[in-house]
Amino acid sequence: MLEPRETYPPKAYENLDFLHSPQAREIRILAEFTEPRVRFRTAGVEGTIVFFGSARTPPLAEATENVRRLEALGESKELKKAQALLKVAPYYDMARELSKRLSTWSTQGKHGLIMCSGGGPGIMGATNQGAYDAGTPSIGLNISLPFEQHPNPWITPELSLQFHYFFLRKYWFVHSARAIVVFPGGFGTMDEMFEVLTLTQTGKLGRPRPIVVFGKEFWNRVLNLDAFLESGMIDEDDLKLWHWSDSVDDAFAYLTGELENTHLRQPRVGYDDGDGSTPPSA
Repeated sequence: MLEPRETYPPKAYENLDFLHSPQAREIRILAEFTEPRVRFRTAGVEGTIVFFGSARTPPLAEATENVRRLEALGESKELKKAQALLKVAPYYDMARELSKRLSTWSTQGKHGLIMCSGGGPGIMGATNQGAYDAGTPSIGLNISLPFEQHPNPWITPELSLQFHYFFLRKYWFVHSARAIVVFPGGFGTMDEMFEVLTLTQTGKLGRPRPIVVFGKEFWNRVLNLDAFLESGMIDEDDLKLWHWSDSVDDAFAYLTGELENTHLRQPRVGYDDGDGSTPPSA
């Protein structure tokens, strides 16, 4: 006669081997879709201002010191890279200041908006650091990558999320956003920027999201946007989907003006499907 088992096999949702298997991919996708909503509701997040930008951009003081150090060492290869980063380093300080001012504005006005970044270093770190300077919480939507991407120390711990899937990370960037600021960056930043512009152009966003593209001189060097228009690939009105800005004062004035006209009439994050519908009563 068989003796009763003293141990039992794990339930499916407790079986880590299964959950990490290719067959459970749908479950992992659903988890990354659902968990951020729970976190945002628990923290009382009503909306975000999302900052995109390069993970490589250093603070100006750090970039200046790095160039001086490499000049003294005679490191020609590394010096060239450091000199290139020095040119874009002011954007770190401007992103930090803009984030701080927007955080203070939202808190004082009880608008319920908090700053959100991709969670890593560079412009992302500047975003969270600015919110930290203002004494307010901020979100970091990090992603597992083999290089560059690690959580910066200024993210509010309970709002520090780690994604595996790019498309779900981008979903939460856009779904939670009430405004978006794009600072200079590389492939990842352009991917995020054009995702938002495409959704805006095609009318897939049910509520207004003011977009600021910061650093007109940089973007005009790396993207020939007029060529899109001249070749008939876009319409002239498509060039009005965003607001150019080169200063913290201008970006702050534009964003706060736009948000005061739209945000307070919009539902809380996680209660709607992006179509502007009102939240349920329970």
